[in-house]
Amino acid sequence: MALSRVCWARTALWGSVVTPGPFVIRRLQLGRPGFAWGAPWSSKLHLSPKADVKSLISYVVTKTKAINGKYHRFLNRHFPRFYILYTTFMKGFQMLWADAKKARRIKINMWKHNIKFHQLSYREMEHLRQFRRDIAKCLFLGIISIPPFANYLVFLLMYLFPRQLLIKHFWTPKQQTDFLDIYHGLRKQSHSEILSNLERVIPLISDPGLRWHLTDLCTKIQNGTHPAVHEILALRECFCNHPLGMNQLQTLQMKALSRAMLLTPHLPPPFLRHRLKTHTTVIHQLDRALAKLGIGQLTAQEVKSACYLRGLNSTHIAEDRCRTWLGEWLQISCSLKEAELSLLLHNVVLLSTNYLGTRR
Repeated sequence: MALSRVCWARTALWGSVVTPGPFVIRRLQLGRPGFAWGAPWSSKLHLSPKADVKSLISYVVTKTKAINGKYHRFLNRHFPRFYILYTTFMKGFQMLWADAKKARRIKINMWKHNIKFHQLSYREMEHLRQFRRDIAKCLFLGIISIPPFANYLVFLLMYLFPRQLLIKHFWTPKQQTDFLDIYHGLRKQSHSEILSNLERVIPLISDPGLRWHLTDLCTKIQNGTHPAVHEILALRECFCNHPLGMNQLQTLQMKALSRAMLLTPHLPPPFLRHRLKTHTTVIHQLDRALAKLGIGQLTAQEVKSACYLRGLNSTHIAEDRCRTWLGEWLQISCSLKEAELSLLLHNVVLLSTNYLGTRR
């Protein structure tokens, strides 16, 4: 009895006592003919572990795309208005992520090669400028979403106030046109105030010739005439020192100019002045880079965006008219020195107010 137990233990450990039956042999011989207990035969049809993982990932991606497509068709069929909002948000997040990656590449390149902002190309400068403004708006939303359950309120606010809380990536095409019109209407409300401020300081200008030129320019603009480039450049000296120099502007003037530039006027005077200086300097640097690139190299959308930034409501103006106006702006901007940037700031009103009016 003990001997039989020992033999059974050896059989379990070494497999050398018990001979496999015919059923086991047939199952083991499916791999290859020969000895049943030999090393397993590696078939060429078997995939490597890496190939298995890749095929699994490919399968999951394909299935996910198919399910996502069905989900999109379901939303479009049963909830068309929600589907528009959904697709707009998804595309907006994709565009914002692409902008973030591009901005990161530009910043890394600046750091590696010790490049300053004004040394970048026009498109890189414009991308960084716009991304900074967009990310500031997104950070505001992130901050107000921090309290518990506040994110639900934020989603409701974004739905009710998309113009104030969302960047253009999350606007529908119709909203983009409507909101740009609204913003231009807001900045246009300050045009008459800026012209009145210019007329008010005319007696403070010491040079009689400059006084006459500024009076004539204000009268022409108020009568609906679009001024020529040389008429604006003739006033360069007025905007260097008192009373129209950047450092001599009064608080009311700075508030009106901030509204014309779509900047908040609700800041203390030192912050208003600093922000106007910074914003105007960036536009001046963009103008120099654009003059180097050439207006002809810009796409239609880039031209319209550049005009809108500089005060012209380009959403309803033909592309060729926008290019003409942008060329006039660059003639003025590239002729100005840093001390004369107050004229470039006022040029947002002087050059854009009557562009579609009578030209004499």
